[in-house]
Amino acid sequence: MDDFFPEILFSVIGVPVHRIHLVQLLSVLAVVLLLWLGTRRMRVVPGRFQSVVEMGLGFVRSGIAHDLLGRKDGDRFLPILTTMFFMILFMNITGIIPFLNMPGTAIIAVPLTLAIISYVTFIYAGMKKSPLGFWKNSLFPSGVPWPVYIIVTPLEFISTFIIRPVTLTLRLMMNLVVGHMILVLCFSATWFFFFTAGGGWSLLGIGTLAFGGAFTIFEILVVVLQAYVFTVLTAIYIQLAVAEEH
Repeated sequence: MDDFFPEILFSVIGVPVHRIHLVQLLSVLAVVLLLWLGTRRMRVVPGRFQSVVEMGLGFVRSGIAHDLLGRKDGDRFLPILTTMFFMILFMNITGIIPFLNMPGTAIIAVPLTLAIISYVTFIYAGMKKSPLGFWKNSLFPSGVPWPVYIIVTPLEFISTFIIRPVTLTLRLMMNLVVGHMILVLCFSATWFFFFTAGGGWSLLGIGTLAFGGAFTIFEILVVVLQAYVFTVLTAIYIQLAVAEEH
């Protein structure tokens, strides 16, 4: 658990900076550099690198934004959805990169900030579309008898305006925290069995090493999945906010 509370390395204008902050900064620089290099000289016949970048951008545009929001609203909110997806993806992947070994999303600041941005975005989208319709659809769903609104409306308020940002934050953070802890346990056990216990215990070390390798592959899937889920949920919340009636 000490990995999630690292020592302060230095301060910038009075703001303390530790190892995870540097990992987060490196992730942001990496994604900005990658997208800049992949799009600065676009060719009609793309090279291999441009094709990979275009595939990632096209996945967010077609697979998330347009599929869930339609072309018009999808293009409106595409920049924020694209930023979320790639930022989360790159901050997640640092958890399995040697010498970094820590996801930038494993401390609450980044997931919470992204959840707040998602929260503000879907409220803005709904208010921009129709202030009255947004609050009516959010708090007074159609097809419910009027007396039942005494119970339904408070539940809808809690679900829409309190539970959503909390679950977005915790889902992203806890998945990466748990993944990091399992990898640490596997490879720490491997080190112990090989170099401390020795003897016949080394056989157990082979098992923990194999399990650690398998879970590393599984963690890659989790890294991509969590970036996808967070972005999709944000798009769904926007879609619900701009819907005429739901």
